[in-house]
Amino acid sequence: MRSTRENRTGLAPSVPRASVADPVETWTADLASAGRLTGSVAERIIAVHGDRGVRAIEAVTEGRVKKYRDFTVVVGHDEEYVVEGRGCTCKDAEYNLDPEDPAERCWHALAVVIAEATGRVDEHDMWYSEVRSFL
Repeated sequence: MRSTRENRTGLAPSVPRASVADPVETWTADLASAGRLTGSVAERIIAVHGDRGVRAIEAVTEGRVKKYRDFTVVVGHDEEYVVEGRGCTCKDAEYNLDPEDPAERCWHALAVVIAEATGRVDEHDMWYSEVRSFL
């Protein structure tokens, strides 16, 4: 007798990638509804993203997510990284992440999501390109 999860070929049916819940959307919704970073949401972020999640939470709590007129920037320990959507200018995003996997994001991009959901973005009414010329 065939399991209800198997199709006629005896194989489990494939689930379209779009129907699989994005774990980032899941914890982001919980974060937005709580309005702050709770212990359970922090645990979920770390469970999904490991060390990247830990570093993202640290960046947010330390106020290192900056929004300018043109870009959102996360201040790292050695450099500043521009984050646009899921993309980032860091080497981790460039070389290590699968762009097709919604859960794979560098810690800078995760920090932006967390900071925006909790209202912890440090906003500056200026262009980042102007700030960058001073550095």
